This record gives sequence, structure tokens and C-alpha cells, in this order.
Amino acid sequence: MTQPREATGGTRADAAPDEPKAAPAEGPVAATTSAGSPDHSGGSSTDSDEFAARPGAEPPTTPRSRPEAASAAELTEDAIVRFRSDRPQRGWRGALYKITGGVVNPGVGAAERARQDQLRRIRRPLPGSHQIAVSSLKGGVGKTTVSACLGLVLAENRGDRVIALDANPDAGTLADRLTTETSVTVRNLLDNIHATHSLTDIARYTSLAGRLQVLASEQDPAMSEAFSRDEYEQVCEVLTRFYNIVITDSGTGLVHSAMEGTLALADSLVVVGAPTVDGASRASKTLDWLIAHGHATQVANAVVVLSCDRMSKEVDLERVRGHFAARCRAVVEIPHDPHLATGGRIELARLRPATHDAFLTLAALLADAFDSSKAPVRQVAPEQVPSLS
Repeated sequence: MTQPREATGGTRADAAPDEPKAAPAEGPVAATTSAGSPDHSGGSSTDSDEFAARPGAEPPTTPRSRPEAASAAELTEDAIVRFRSDRPQRGWRGALYKITGGVVNPGVGAAERARQDQLRRIRRPLPGSHQIAVSSLKGGVGKTTVSACLGLVLAENRGDRVIALDANPDAGTLADRLTTETSVTVRNLLDNIHATHSLTDIARYTSLAGRLQVLASEQDPAMSEAFSRDEYEQVCEVLTRFYNIVITDSGTGLVHSAMEGTLALADSLVVVGAPTVDGASRASKTLDWLIAHGHATQVANAVVVLSCDRMSKEVDLERVRGHFAARCRAVVEIPHDPHLATGGRIELARLRPATHDAFLTLAALLADAFDSSKAPVRQVAPEQVPSLS
């Protein structure tokens, strides 16, 4: 075997390119990494100069550290899609963008940006099921209309399952306003509830309005009176197994048995009134009754809806709004809408933009309580509540 030639006083360039390096005559052997590269951590000179002096030699490579493993949750649209300015859809900004084919983009205005924020809140993840009760002490203020439109907006803008349940013991009209299908009712579900084990089983008793499932109330008054608290709780026990959001259109009044079950199971409460003398006073008395019967926390977290289908300039709307804003978490006003005023089947596409926006606001407020931490509660002393009298 040919022995390596010792370096004399000449340079390393004198040696043949393919000759191996000579080991140092004295001193410790240099430590190497796992890949065989010299350890440069403590030496006064580097091998990169030595390799640079050799024709055709490549510099040593340092092993590249592997990044920490990431989860699929990081592959969001905001993270991997190249930046593009928001595309306006409404108003003069949207019109200009469409007319110019996207060449001129004035950006999204404040109103549309607020709408996008509402949609993000509505689409908030929901870890389990959430029950929303819509109630009123007085009939004719739009309780069923609010239940129907709230269900349509939530179902339209979320990817999970939403169902609206008519718990009115007096032949409620929720299904009439949504699907006009009332031949199969909650009574039929109760009669076969022990044989209901899947979503397919429940679908036999519901009708569909867009993406919203609807469970109608019994239309025979003689039979609907038997819809008790225990039966309501049985129905909700089944529905919450298969649906993420259950909206209950409760009956008018607060003392019937089904209403007791509605309040006991509700995660969120919506109280419907009107900016009229009777409509506002009845809604306020509803809150009084709830507090007197141990539901003060639900009242503080409640959202009051003022249906402005009937209103007068003689009524101080600011005073009415201030009264309920001091007692509850939020107040939402639903403007008059000719489509809703007909009392017929409701279609979101036929609502006025202002009406649709009001229901988006209501849905976003309720969605704020979808996570584990409840929405903030306004604590106001009774003497600070503006009087309605």
C-alpha cells in the first residue's frame, strides 16, 4: 500500500488533487460530527480555506436542522394564500369593482368590513350543542319571525347542523313561516322517540328550509296541550345529540309547562318586544318574571329584540332602547320589512339589506357565547335602569 506523502515546505496545491490528506503528526485528533464534517467549534482556523485552495473541491456541508413538526391547523388560507386586497361586494365600491372587471379596487368600506367581522363571529367553532330560547310574554310582537330568521341566518352561514323547534303548545306557526310542512310534528317524534337513534331517524319528522331543519308543533290544540316539560326535555335530549344549535320558539307566556323546560335547558335567551307602550312594557315584565323565578343570570346575558314592525314617532325609542340595554347584554332593532309583514313564508333573499344585517347582528351576538367563556355581562344596579313609565 502506498504511504501518504508528508508535506514538505511547499503548499498543498503541489499535491495531487486526488491524494488523501495527511494526518497531523502531533496533537489530538480533530473531533467530527455525525456526518463526518470537522468540528469548527473551537479551532483557530477553518477547513473552508483549505478546501478553497484545492482545485475542484467543494466546501464541506453542515447538516441542516429539521424544523419542528407542525400541525395541519397551520395550513390556513391566511398563512398560505398570497396576499390579495379585499374585494368589495356591496355599495359603490362593489359596483366600481364589478364594472372595471376588478382593475379598479377601492377596497372594502367600514360597513362591509363590519359585516365580515360579524360573519367570522357567527362561524365561531362550537365545541358542543347550544340551545337558544326565544320567548315573549305578549303575542304578536314577532317572536316566531325572529326565531325563523335567526335560524335561517345561522344555518346559512355555518357549516354545522341547526334546527328550529316549535315548542308552542297552541298550534305554533314556525313551520308555516319556513316550510309550510306541518303534517309531521313533534308529537310524531315523541311517539317514536325510543326508536330514534340516528340523524336519519330524526329527519323523518323534520322539514327543510334552506339548510335549516324545522320541527313543527302539533297543530291539533287538544293534543298540543299534552306537550309538557318532561316531553320537551326528551325531545331536546335527542336533538342535542345530533344538532349543534337548537333554537326553540317557545309559546306565548311563561307559565306553561314546556316553558319551564325551555328556560331550564337554554344556554342563551332572546326576549322579543316592540317599541310600543304595550310591547315594551310586556318585554320588561318578562324580564321581571324571569328574575323573580331565579333566572337573573339568564336575563343579564339575554339579548332583547325590538321588532319595529309597529312603531310611532310619539314613542321615545332612545328611552326604550336605553331601558333594555341597562338590563340585558344587548339590544337589537329589527326594522319594518314588507316581506316579513305579509306573514307568509320567509325567504332570506327577499329581506331588505337593513333587515338582513339586523339578523346578522343578532346571530353574531349569540355566537359570542358559543365558546367556553360566556359573553360579558353588564352589571347595572336597579336604580340605574331608566324607567319606561
